[in-house]
Amino acid sequence: MTAGTGAPSLGAIGVVVQVRLGSTRLARKALLPLGGATMTDQVLARLSLVPAAVHALATDEASARELEPIAARHSFDLVVGPAEDVLARYCLAVRRFGLDRVIRATGDNPLVNHELARALVEWAAGEAVAGQELPDYAAYAGLPLGMGVEFVSARALLRAEAEARARDEREHVCPYLYRHPELFRITRPEPPAGWSFPSGRVTVDTLEDYEAMLGLYGALYAGSPIASAAVMDFLRAGARGGALGTAGGGA
Repeated sequence: MTAGTGAPSLGAIGVVVQVRLGSTRLARKALLPLGGATMTDQVLARLSLVPAAVHALATDEASARELEPIAARHSFDLVVGPAEDVLARYCLAVRRFGLDRVIRATGDNPLVNHELARALVEWAAGEAVAGQELPDYAAYAGLPLGMGVEFVSARALLRAEAEARARDEREHVCPYLYRHPELFRITRPEPPAGWSFPSGRVTVDTLEDYEAMLGLYGALYAGSPIASAAVMDFLRAGARGGALGTAGGGA
């Protein structure tokens, strides 16, 4: 647990990342080696740079024993909940830590953009200071797949937990919000200049994704979290050369 909420006027903010070992397309990808550690180490190292009252890893019972030491290395609290009901895991974190807002991240994104996560919180804080109604959900549009986070109110998560019935609404956490704009205020602001690149892909869902990530880390990683600007340069260079880093077919 780390001190500070990350921004004034927003209440207690928690960074909560969902990780488990039961992935089907790429088995146990959370523990795959990357940059001299595991993929989960790289995700947590980046998210630890986002100021928040709480940093937590939300997982299931079957994964907890192997993920707990990784979480501890990065001073992340461990939250253990249902395997398939990921929404319930987030709500467990909300209740346990008394959170008002959650920065939601996923464990298959070892190049999550911590700089823009901070910028999103600062944007919301600016809205609050200006007296604007804060969204229940905010996420930058147009980022490379795997770089973004979602900034969600605890109120919205708890309401979704009480009302959502569809399996994908429980597994993917926020679909109930998207599907009910009459209930929730949804905002997808444009990212700051230079960050939009919607064809980029830096998530790890398949073996091909993982091999691409190994190449990127081999080119850029020097022992500390890679600057997201350097990742963007790498992706754009790859796109110009027809190399890896651009989205192709479905995951």
